[in-house]
Amino acid sequence: MISFPKDALTAAATPGSFRAGGTDLQARRARGLHHGDVVELRDMAALSTITAEPTGGLTVGALTKIATFARDPAVRRDYPGLAAAAAGLATPGIREVATVGGNLTQEVRCAYYRNPHLVCLKKGGDACLARGGDHFLHSCFDQGACAAPHPSTLALGLLAWDAQVELADGARLDAAGLYGDGTNPRATHRLTEGQLIVALRLPAPTLGERSAWRRIAHRNNAEWPIVEAIVRVVLDADGQITSARIALGGVANTPIRARAAEDALLGGPLTEARLMAAGELSVKDASPLPMTRWKLPVVVACVQDTLRNLITLEAP
Repeated sequence: MISFPKDALTAAATPGSFRAGGTDLQARRARGLHHGDVVELRDMAALSTITAEPTGGLTVGALTKIATFARDPAVRRDYPGLAAAAAGLATPGIREVATVGGNLTQEVRCAYYRNPHLVCLKKGGDACLARGGDHFLHSCFDQGACAAPHPSTLALGLLAWDAQVELADGARLDAAGLYGDGTNPRATHRLTEGQLIVALRLPAPTLGERSAWRRIAHRNNAEWPIVEAIVRVVLDADGQITSARIALGGVANTPIRARAAEDALLGGPLTEARLMAAGELSVKDASPLPMTRWKLPVVVACVQDTLRNLITLEAP
């Protein structure tokens, strides 16, 4: 059965799985990975707006199309790294259909999970089949249990800006609250039935901040990342880095921060030597699987190149 609620609270109280753009749910249903009722969210236009807050931040409705989000002038001006990430993920056609909330809550793209004839750990089986099979494109920061890398690009924005998602009941979750620590193999996120994301809340940008995004993949479009990164730094009036965030995707079962690399950036200017050192430290805590060790130099290069992009940017 398909339900068509008109507001978020009704949708949250309706049994079934939420469908927005449907780019992931429909694919899983076609493969026999999802059964049961669907709660269609198409009639809630109030969740498709981007609103400037008095504090200087933005509230982005969960049903906002990714293409709309990427083109929004305020997003491009104040969160350029996140705008670039939204403009570069998936394909132009998918970005016109997929939603912000859907990107944040999609399921992993692991071939073992997506195969309807296999029962992996995430689907209730006894083992992560990728660990004993082909995990060439899987995690190089092993968080235990499921080895599939987290699929959400926009999730990196939660880490880079300390952003939050707002639920229909008014609760707010940061990245840790939404995704956990990767130790629960059954869930790609911590939301339970009836918990509906209604908005992404981005705090006000900091004076002197710069941000950039970079993805490394086998091809530019229609490809999941080998590695991707959003970097965000804040420079004071003397050009010294006072705050740094490096969020990594495609490398672990949850989006993660490269904390050692962040620490290496603090207290000095954004120089070539400094960014090179930060790149090397971005894999300090890596724990690659046998077939994913090759990803480590890719992570290093991705972080260095993303930071290098910041050198030529003007602060907003």
